[in-house]
Amino acid sequence: MISRNDAQQVPILVEDLTVAYRDTPVLWDVDLAVSEGSLMAVVGPNGAGKSTLIKAIIGLMRPSAGRILIYGQPYARQRKLVAYVPQRSSVDWDFPTNVLDLVTMGRYGALGWGKRPGSRERDQAIAALEQVGMEQFASRQISQLSGGQQQRAFLARALVQDAQVYLMDEPFQGVDATTERAIVRVLQDLKRAGRTVLVVHHDLETVPAYFSHVMLLNVRAVASGPVSEVFTQANLRSTYGRRLDLLTEPVQETEPGAY
Repeated sequence: MISRNDAQQVPILVEDLTVAYRDTPVLWDVDLAVSEGSLMAVVGPNGAGKSTLIKAIIGLMRPSAGRILIYGQPYARQRKLVAYVPQRSSVDWDFPTNVLDLVTMGRYGALGWGKRPGSRERDQAIAALEQVGMEQFASRQISQLSGGQQQRAFLARALVQDAQVYLMDEPFQGVDATTERAIVRVLQDLKRAGRTVLVVHHDLETVPAYFSHVMLLNVRAVASGPVSEVFTQANLRSTYGRRLDLLTEPVQETEPGAY
């Protein structure tokens, strides 16, 4: 177990984490330490607990055992340091608001209770929309966006928080090529800025190109670390078993982060 002093230097520290639905473990005795500036994918088969891990980190799922720390403190004390991009399918896109207002909501945590965003926050929101190529949609109702546009709008809402740690749950799921390129650019920009990013990801083929680190998860943690060391056929076989044979070319020769 990492000491409290050492834990203060670790953006995301998960130790002995178990999460259960009723009596069935979804995560079992999971350990993970994400180093600062890492761009880490969490991969594993359906039902492996990937989304549960993200939700447990931000307090949406209650652990049965273990501890989770953000720079040495529980998430409740560090929530201003963390931005979260949920699965697009979990969002009510019929909520009556436009894109600019949605992104501006990302500044509410920094403003504090009862304070309303002003021109400075609006400018920050527009800058975030420019980062994801969505500035021309600022006045559009979110219900009128395509799936890829919705994903980029939620990514902009996370960017405007100017967090130290970013958690993203399947941001590439079902998006168009334009959105995928925009997300990859944002991820690389965050990494260059020294931010820490943990991404639930489903496409094994793109892991070496998009990420510097990877965690292989199937209820238990199989392995985690640099892609060049961890993303091996042996570890993938341990994670996916026979299902790996159904996947196409899971290990590529592309340099990590070379997109």
